[in-house]
Parts: sequence; C-alpha cells; structure tokens
Amino acid sequence: MKRNYCFLVCVLFLAIANAQDTGVIRGKVIDAQTREVIPFVNVLVLGTTVGVTSDEKGVFILNNSPLGYIKLQASFIGYETQISDDYLVTIEKSPYILFELKVDNEQLDEVVIQSKLFKKPVENPISYQSLGISEIEKNPGGDRDVLKVIQSFPGVASNPGFRNDIIIRGGSPSENKFYLDGVEVPVINHFQTQGSTGGPVGIINADLIRKADFYSSSFSANRGNALSSIIEFSMKEGDPERINVRATLGTSDAGITADGYLGKKTTFIASARQSYLSGLFKLLKLPFLPTYTDFQFNVKHKLDAKNEISFIGLGAIDTFKLNEDVNDGVTDEDDLKRNDYILNNIPVQNQWNYTVGLSYKHYGENATQQLVVSRNQWDNVADKYENNTGNQEDLLLNYASRETENKIRYENTSTLKNNIKLNFGVGLEQVEYYNATYQKNATSSGVEIIDFSSNLSMFKYGVFGQISKAYFNSKLNVSFGVRFDGVDYNDEMKNLFKQFSPRLSVAYAFNQKWAVNASAGIYNQMPSYTIMGYRDAAGMLVNKENVLEYITANHVVAGLEFKPNTSSKITVEGFYKGYDKYPFSVKNQISLANLGADFGVVGNEEVLSISEGIAYGFEVFLQKKSYSGLYGILSYTFVRSEFKDKNNMFIPSSWDNRNLLTATGGKKFAKNWELGAKFRLVGGQPFTPYDYDASANIENYNVNNSGILDYNQLNTLRFDVYNQLDIRIDKTWYWKHFALNLYVDVQNVLGAETEQQSFLIPQTDADGNYIIDPTDDTKYLLEEVENTSGTRLPKVGVIIDF
Repeated sequence: MKRNYCFLVCVLFLAIANAQDTGVIRGKVIDAQTREVIPFVNVLVLGTTVGVTSDEKGVFILNNSPLGYIKLQASFIGYETQISDDYLVTIEKSPYILFELKVDNEQLDEVVIQSKLFKKPVENPISYQSLGISEIEKNPGGDRDVLKVIQSFPGVASNPGFRNDIIIRGGSPSENKFYLDGVEVPVINHFQTQGSTGGPVGIINADLIRKADFYSSSFSANRGNALSSIIEFSMKEGDPERINVRATLGTSDAGITADGYLGKKTTFIASARQSYLSGLFKLLKLPFLPTYTDFQFNVKHKLDAKNEISFIGLGAIDTFKLNEDVNDGVTDEDDLKRNDYILNNIPVQNQWNYTVGLSYKHYGENATQQLVVSRNQWDNVADKYENNTGNQEDLLLNYASRETENKIRYENTSTLKNNIKLNFGVGLEQVEYYNATYQKNATSSGVEIIDFSSNLSMFKYGVFGQISKAYFNSKLNVSFGVRFDGVDYNDEMKNLFKQFSPRLSVAYAFNQKWAVNASAGIYNQMPSYTIMGYRDAAGMLVNKENVLEYITANHVVAGLEFKPNTSSKITVEGFYKGYDKYPFSVKNQISLANLGADFGVVGNEEVLSISEGIAYGFEVFLQKKSYSGLYGILSYTFVRSEFKDKNNMFIPSSWDNRNLLTATGGKKFAKNWELGAKFRLVGGQPFTPYDYDASANIENYNVNNSGILDYNQLNTLRFDVYNQLDIRIDKTWYWKHFALNLYVDVQNVLGAETEQQSFLIPQTDADGNYIIDPTDDTKYLLEEVENTSGTRLPKVGVIIDF
C-alpha cells in the first residue's frame, strides 16, 4: 500500500514539475466575403501584449498564449477589427481559430474596436445579449446547462424546482424558439412539455457550443413563429489538424466529446451523454426516477474556398419510471404523504426525439447564400393507472403522439453600395402530426372521458426580407423587415397577408459610450400541434371549425445604453407587448397563456382564438465582461403580465412575477483557482386555489388523484418571493498530456425554502385508507400538505481535456 502511495506522489510531482504556464494557438485570417487569405494581420491575446503577425498565407501560430479561456483580437488596415469568441487553451490542446475579417466600408477609427466585446447586430440593436462558452461553463448553479445560464439575463424569470422553463418578459414558455447553427430545434429539453418548451434538463451539450445569442425582442425577419424570444446556439467546429477529447463527469450525468479532422477538408465534433439521475433521485428519496441519453454532432466539409456544407444533429431518449419503494425507511408523516401523492398523480412518460439538418453556404463576391434542409421528429408516450396497478380496467390515461417536420429554408444576404445590407429568403415546411388520447378527467363539472385519434398533415410557408443601412459614419443604424407566414390548416391561416409581420429598429450612437436604441414589430406564432390536431367526440377537428388563428404579439421597446469602458455595459430598457388571438379554453374558460410550466401536454382541448393580454415593464442591466480576471452581471426587471379572464377583465397571468433580480459574478485567482456566485430573487407567481367541493368528490378524486382548480378564482392567490444563492469553486491543473478541471457547485447555499402549490389529499386512517366524510358519503375528507423545498444541493464535477 505504501509503495502505491509513493508511486502516486511521484507521478503527481512529475506532472507538476512538467507543467507549463503557456500554450499554443493556431489559426488563419481570411476575407469574410472573398475567402482570400489576408497576410500580415496583427493578432493579439485580448487584454495582454502577447501577439503575433500572420504570414503571407494568412496563417499564424502564437506560441506563448496564457492558459484557460482566451479571446484573440485581429486587426488590419482596411478591415474591421475583430475579437474572437472564447477558446480554451491547454498545454495539450491548441485551438484553431479562423478569423473572417469584414471590409471596413466606413474606415472608422477606434470606435469600432472599443465596442467589439459587446457585439450589436444592426438588425437587433436592443434586447440582445450574447453568452460565450466560458460564461456558460462556469456559471454557478447552471449545471453547464445553457438554458439555466440564460436565466441570469434581464427579463428572464425561472420557476423553482426541477424545471427549465424560459419565461421572457411575462410571456409563456411556449413563446420561444431555438436554433442550432441556423437549424430550428423544436425540442430543447429532456422530458419537454408538449405544446410548450420547458423541461427539467436541457438537451444542448455545452461542450459543443461556442456561444449563445439571446433576443428578447427585435427579432430579425428571417426568424419567425416566436412571440417572446429567439435563442441562437453557435456550434464549435472540429480541429482541422488534430484530434481532441474531453470527458465530463457530473453529479447527474457523464459525457464524452471528440473533435478533429476526417480529411483535408472535413472536420467533425460529436458528443454523447448518459444520465444517472435515477440513482441521485433514489438517494434524495424522490418518487420518480428519470433517465436520459443525448447525442450531438457537427460535420463540416469545405467543397472549395467559397462553398461549404455542414451536417448537424442532436437527439435524446428519455425514460421514466416510478420509485414505488420511495417510502422505505421514511418516517416523517408529511414526506410519506407527499410521496404517495406524487406516485398516485404523476404518469409514466417516455420520449425520444431528434433533429438533423444539412446547411450549404456559398460565398459570392458581395453576397452569401445559405440553404438549410432539416428534419425533426418527437415521440411522446404517457400512461397512468389507478393505484399504479397496470390493469386495463384501472386505466386513467393512455397518450401517444408524434410530431414530424421536414423543412427547407433559403436565405440570401448581400452587402450593397452605400453601406446597405439586404437579407431575404423563403421557408417551406411539411408537417405530420399524430395523436391518440384516452383520458379520464375530472373537473368542477364532473368526470369526462376524452377518447380520440387524430392524423394531421399540413404545409407551412413563409417569405421574409430585411434591409439595413448605416448613416453618419455608422452612428445611426436603421433596419426594416417584413415577414409573411401561412399554413393550409384553414382559410384564415393559409392567407399570407393575415400573418403580415413588419418590424423596425433604430439605433443612434452619440459617441463611443452613449447610445439610444428602439424597435417596434408585429410577431405571429402558430398555435401548437396539440391544439390544431385535437378532435371532439364526433371526430371533428373542432378548432379548425372554430376558425383557429395565429397568435399575435405587438412589441414596442426603447432603451439607453452606456459603455463606461471596453469591458463594461449598462442598459436601461422599457418594453410593452400586446397579445391578441391567444387560444382560450372552452372547457376551463381560461387563456392558454397561463399554462406550460408543468409536465404533460398543453392544448389538447377545444379553444377559441379570442384571448387578449399585455405585458409591460422595464429592465436595468449591468455587465462586466471577463477582463483581468473579474466578471459579473447584475440585472433587475419589473414586469406586469395580464390576460383577460372569462369576464373580459384583465387579471394577472401565471407569469406575473413583478420583480426579478439576478446578480452573477466571479473572480479568477492565481494558480488557476476561480470563485463564482449567483443570487436570484424572483417575485412570487400568481396561482389558482382549489375547488374543495369538487375535489372532495370521491369519483373525481379517484380519477385525478389531485385537487381540482377553481378557475372562477383564476390567479387570485400569489406565492411568496423566493431566492437562491449558488456558489461554485473551480480549480484547474494544466499538465503535459491533459488538463483537469475539478469543481464544486453548491446550489441554494442559504437553504432558502421555495413555495409551490400545496398537495390536496384525502385524510387517512391508521391502516392508510381514505376517510369518507361522515356527513356526505360521496366525498372524502381532505387535507392540505405543504409543498416546499429548500435543500442545499452540493454537486461535484470533473472535466478532463486530452
């Protein structure tokens, strides 16, 4: 044993002795449009004096780069200075960075250089944020999940518990759309809520992401079918000269990522992850045991200097079972009741999905053409039996659904004379939707049985165009876009002009530090397939007969921007969203804008396109980009979100959080230590109380196994404000053949309790039998069991780069 210890100590000593403080960065500089090499370009590690000049072939090798995540700056006369995204440098891993410099038509001075850490697209000068991989990977409490990290941004609310909903400026989680290198990804979360976008864990693997761009308004015309946000993920590309491997081991999953070359013109990057959440949930004594597997890849081939093709894909397999032994060894009476409630209430759900896409780009003299062909499919199955017997006579729910989309989109982006940028294109989409539902459902009106099967084929289409121009040495930027969308579902929705979506943005820079920005637009979103494919008892597409329409949101946003230095930004924005034609539930008499933050399905019912709503407020955002080892984000949002009820009166929606405060910061120390912290304060959401009389009915409760909400008192109650403090400590070792990052991420350090709606359950006797009301033998005696959580959750992770 002593001999083994001595051997390990010697290996560690040799590894440390062979450690270096610098690494190598390789790359090339080309013209973004002509694709010709640019020689003698100055390349500098941002924030340092370490640099190099590209050779006559545009190639550069920087041999003394600092280790860790770095940015490079490339500058050359006649071209705009460019700052790269984050790249990880280790002793063994030397990243390859391709700079694509754009011609500087205005011949600007240092004004352009000073703003490059905060890139602001001319089409999206407001309500836009960007996250680099270093900010994603080491975000406290983020679990290296991009969607959790986005919750640090202004206007973004989050729900307590095991959910990954993105709630933007008082809008439902269903109002967001996600793109991966230009390919739309409809399913972004494991165990995603169908008809919405939320779930417990994101599918996107951070190891394959270079950056994430977040737009909470001012969407470009080439992105449609969204009301609250567009989130664009840019993937890493494989190393063209060597093979790299990364292994990750966290508290909930393990993964491996590899990238490199498949030939002189072809590179790849691919990953696979497997969770072991079921083991963690067993340890935490949770009544449900989820398991997920996901994959992701990007293969890029350069046909020649001006033509390239990329093949990307991602997918997931999600399985779920009940932990029927959860109460073994549990003595707390309330814990026993909570576990029994969840076991009796939650269905067994299994999903699988994939998205694959082929993207072709051609770089012309003054234009770039892109053709994207993609296919995605989502299979969602769930069942539930009374008392979990599995017997057919006890069936409460049997649900099977499949969504399949085949898409093609063409875009042309041109740079014209007089500093004009033009983008236009067309998108076509063929859809197949299948749904077979059998469900016993209890409401205040009694028990009903939903039993139907539906097949639906549709054809969607859209055209778009956007023109942008800079004036007065790029001090004034104006962008105007239009979009038309349609689908052959009914006469109303097939008419392109019914879904006319104009948008305008204006930005004016007073000087290097101060700017004012504004935008206005009309955005349309098609209702979910669960709504469009629903059939009534007679087998009719009842929502088609009800003249279902696209949902509309009118945005108006204005703000002030201040950049005190090159690495800091302060913005203040006011926003207003007016909603129209939102689906309104005929059965429950509520707007579906209030749904989407729970597991299951949203929209599998009859609706009318009559609901109206508003969301408005303001945001304050302060950001310090990582510079000299210090970084941080502070954001505050005041938001009101209201929708009309059945009495045509505005009442708070389920997303009316009022106050959102997030502070995230960190510091890099000597010897590769890093400390980060994130504090979130989220105003309590409104909720609807139970209808005790209907809930107590024995027939109703045996079907629902839960309380029935009283929609006559929709959102009349409100949860308390909740807060959470997360702290993360990282230590990285750089050795000759690999780098090791060890981190400890403690979530909810203060043990703050979060409140959710209580469980309504029947009282039980000493033998565990439900007690019947002695004054009414048709009802149970009910009690409420508190539903709170406040567990400190320490997580440990290991990342190894070979």
